Amino acid sequence: MSYLIDFILHIDKHVIQIVTQFGNWTYAILFAIIFIETGAVILPFLPGDSLLFAAGAISANPIYHLNPWLFALLFWIAALSGDSLNYFIGKYIGHAMMDHHILGRFIKRESVQKSEAFFAKYGAIAIIFARYLPIIRTFAPFVAANSGVEYKLFLKYSIIGATTWTIIGTGAGYFFGNIPFVQNHFSAVIFGIIIVTLLPAVIAGVRSKFSKNKVN
Repeated sequence: MSYLIDFILHIDKHVIQIVTQFGNWTYAILFAIIFIETGAVILPFLPGDSLLFAAGAISANPIYHLNPWLFALLFWIAALSGDSLNYFIGKYIGHAMMDHHILGRFIKRESVQKSEAFFAKYGAIAIIFARYLPIIRTFAPFVAANSGVEYKLFLKYSIIGATTWTIIGTGAGYFFGNIPFVQNHFSAVIFGIIIVTLLPAVIAGVRSKFSKNKVN
């Protein structure tokens, strides 16, 4: 877990290390991370927004010979296909996974309940909003499937969410990641991105808890 935290907070250094060691295989490795973070259900803590930003920033540096457009395309495919995998997992084996004595440990019912509340509040369009919220975006397709949302409708919103997310995340890294101030405070910027993306979920959780206490 400590390595994962270090990987997220110093993701620029770790991505550079991956580029140095694996060259063009970097595309496949980062694709896999986004795909797993989105589609595996049990691994919502993998980096998402910060990885897009870091990949965009590093691809803007010509010494690494990386293509930001290829990154954006691969991240889009990873997000979209991960969403669909997650949806079908939720549709066909969702309850079995949550009740499983091993897999159930990785699926926190609290996180699922937050996603359900988020989905209940915003409806199907929550699929778009969830793409920008860590943890919730991992459970949103899972919850959507269990809520009876048809795949065609789910896919429509998933495409919108994945498209805007990859363009904004990778584009922001490409255009702002190599500004001297950002380079010198990259870890702080990544931490800020994490805080900003988690803030809506935290606020929603506090409001929900406050409402329950008020009722009681």
